[in-house]
Amino acid sequence: MSYTLTAKSQVTLPKPIRDHLKVAPGDAVEFRIVADGTVRVQPAKAKRGGADQPSAALLAKYRKLQGVGGHAGSSTDELMSLLRGYDEDATDPGFAPHRPGK
Repeated sequence: MSYTLTAKSQVTLPKPIRDHLKVAPGDAVEFRIVADGTVRVQPAKAKRGGADQPSAALLAKYRKLQGVGGHAGSSTDELMSLLRGYDEDATDPGFAPHRPGK
């Protein structure tokens, strides 16, 4: 098989190779140069603490929410405030809690 690079030096992995590697759009692959000069393409392994891993702060927010779905007394606004972290940056208008009529 021979494929031509695009103007941005990109090439599409052919379907039989994607199927063999079990990768799909959005998945990461690694390219490695082997000692004999060939190039190996393989699925990328998720690295601990990398972009594929949730941050400690995000996990803490999630843990706070576990089990509160049916908790009486928590309004939707209270749950969304907890989830979105409105209290973390009160000066940012994007984090300001919604106040009807204002």
